[in-house]
Amino acid sequence: EEMMINNKREPIAKYISLIYRKGNCFINRELSKFGIGSGQIMFLMQLYNKDGISQEELSENLNIDKATTCRAIKKLEEQGLLTRVKDEKDKRAYKLYLTEKSKDMEKSIKNILHQWENHISKDISEEEIEILINILKKICINENI
Repeated sequence: EEMMINNKREPIAKYISLIYRKGNCFINRELSKFGIGSGQIMFLMQLYNKDGISQEELSENLNIDKATTCRAIKKLEEQGLLTRVKDEKDKRAYKLYLTEKSKDMEKSIKNILHQWENHISKDISEEEIEILINILKKICINENI
């Protein structure tokens, strides 16, 4: 059963969408010097956290379909940012590893993401940030996003 949105207030999704779009613009602008975009950053971040994971694990961790993951991996591989190595245990699967080039960029990339985080939270108290994060988590859990 569909519920009507309270017409007296603005939609939550409007601001989530705006933050997402502004974030992508900022991150794309800052990352352009590395030749990568916001669409690839999350894949690299996963590998920075755990190098050598499988393509399938990467898809699951990010909750992104295999075809999209495959395209991103291919692009990152072409740019010399990761290598695919056949899994010794499962010959159909690939393990993904960062290259020296992507390892050298890690500090700069994480710095860009921290800049964005600082930018959007500069006028918000730590307490408000905690509340906001908890609310956003609730939204994600409620809707299985």
